[in-house]
Amino acid sequence: MQDKHRAYWRANLRLMGVLLALWFLVSFGFGILLVEPLNQVPFFGFKLGFWWAQQGSIYVFIVLIFVYAAAMRHIDRKHGVDDERDGGKGEPPCEPLRKNSK
Repeated sequence: MQDKHRAYWRANLRLMGVLLALWFLVSFGFGILLVEPLNQVPFFGFKLGFWWAQQGSIYVFIVLIFVYAAAMRHIDRKHGVDDERDGGKGEPPCEPLRKNSK
């Protein structure tokens, strides 16, 4: 059980690391470090570097949210911790904790 738990969290952390690195590249890299080369490209009447820093990185962030949700659904199913384990019956996957009645 310990190995399954570690594998699940390793997959979760790997996904988080990749998505955070991509978010950093898109927001900091394109919006700040590469703004001058990107400003040489016109984009709907604006400089691409300016547009990317103001709008493009936000769009990528929203896409990353949906990518994260889909990837976590896949990881959850792969490791047997998804919400649909009960076949859609709405039953909890384990017995709830009960207080001692003393």
